[in-house]
Amino acid sequence: MDGIAHQGTDGVIVVGAGVAGLAAALTLAPMPAWVLSAAPVGGSTSTGLAQGGVAAAIGPRDHPGAHAADTIRAGAGLVDGAVAALVADGAVGWVPRLERLGLAFDRRDGRYDLALEAAHSHRRVLHAGGDRTGAVLQQTLVAAARATPSVELFDDTQVLDLLRDAGGRVVGVLVRRAGGLMVLRGRGVILATGGIGGLYRHTTNPLTSVGAGLAVAARAGAELRDLEFVQFHPTALDVGVDPMPLASEAVRGEGAVLINDRGERFMTDTPGGELAPRDVVTRAIQMQLDFGGRVFLDARAALGNRFAARFPGIDSLCRAAGIDPAQAPIPVRPAAHFHMGGVGVDVHGRTSLPGLWACGEVAATGLHGANRLASNALVEGLVFGARAAQDAAASRAGAPGPLELPGRVADYDAVGTADLRHWATGALGVWRDDAGLRAAMHRFAGIAGDPRRAPEDVDRAIVGLLIAVAAWRRCESRGAHARRDHPGTDPMQACSRTLTLAQAHDIALTAAPQPERRSQ
Repeated sequence: MDGIAHQGTDGVIVVGAGVAGLAAALTLAPMPAWVLSAAPVGGSTSTGLAQGGVAAAIGPRDHPGAHAADTIRAGAGLVDGAVAALVADGAVGWVPRLERLGLAFDRRDGRYDLALEAAHSHRRVLHAGGDRTGAVLQQTLVAAARATPSVELFDDTQVLDLLRDAGGRVVGVLVRRAGGLMVLRGRGVILATGGIGGLYRHTTNPLTSVGAGLAVAARAGAELRDLEFVQFHPTALDVGVDPMPLASEAVRGEGAVLINDRGERFMTDTPGGELAPRDVVTRAIQMQLDFGGRVFLDARAALGNRFAARFPGIDSLCRAAGIDPAQAPIPVRPAAHFHMGGVGVDVHGRTSLPGLWACGEVAATGLHGANRLASNALVEGLVFGARAAQDAAASRAGAPGPLELPGRVADYDAVGTADLRHWATGALGVWRDDAGLRAAMHRFAGIAGDPRRAPEDVDRAIVGLLIAVAAWRRCESRGAHARRDHPGTDPMQACSRTLTLAQAHDIALTAAPQPERRSQ
């Protein structure tokens, strides 16, 4: 480690500059916060791409209890009710706080223009800039962070490993910045690195969202939870763009319907129809695709010429692909969108490692269970970003002295490539089965343990391995986890499950792919 620069702060290191990380940094003030972003701050994040809004029970006949109840119903038996209530209550308080920061929510006739989205019992989804809510929220939080003296933003800073003191407490990170390695040390670390959608061939996430924070925490020995639950958004625009643009849930909330290439509505017999929970709609669309058909989102009757005014961002994306949504249906397909699993945390955002907190999509808080309720992601990032920051600020500082340094440094210049997106899509997609999961475990474990591979490939393989093992262990179909070989939901498996990287490696060794049987 000789020659590596060292910097320190008496505050907290926040890894990630999306909604959760920025909410944490702003809440830490006036305690110093270093916000580390792998890209330029304010650049490509899942927050910035979010078309959905902020779910908050502020309507005249709505209340947080109803929001929590909807969240619990959507989560297929695995939502922590106390967490759902905590977030629903916290959401209401964040609305005026965001407005004080300068965010202008859309209004109609002087009132909040509340949208209805799938599986919500009330119109409670706030938008800003129509379908550009995430971008507007990101801009608002970045501006607030830049105006806060205690917040320091680090662009183009890639976190490689967590660092611990002699007592095992996380007190810093090893990063790559400006072409070199650097040690940054603080009183603790808050992970807010986002999701894993970039591991898949079809995704709505930035291609950089490949679970880097999840891998970092896993390699440090953190306990992970509910990793098998990957939500596929049912209506990504199928127009040949990577990552795939999103046709927001709100389009269906305004009356758009799903049709196949024969012009037939295929959700009419499903409870809730096009506004059924996301996992239900996703599987219905995927079945149409599996039989060789195509699926379209048809807003012509519901919105027609009003489409562009109501959804300007989606309208622009469609027109760039040669589609006028007012005159023609929009081709859609499911795409990896949100990870309900992640680093396990408690109600304060604490992980199993002292000195490490997690919030946002990288964390498993218990809010989403097996299937996230629409528009609960941004508000979870806000609520838990603030809670993690409050707890980290009140924590004791790490002990001075030498750090426990990682053993991977010599490998950073290694080169390796792998088509991990293809494997993830095939084995860890909308449908899973025993044979595919065994093969995925074997492949991912091989790359994760190969010193000749580039560290970025190793970390992607670690995340793929963890998801594959978690999915293989859950021998049922529940929420966003669908097993062809176990299509039913087992009441005895209505529980969250934890996993460590060491356990995943052990399971992968014992679950080798079954040899193919040859006919006699």
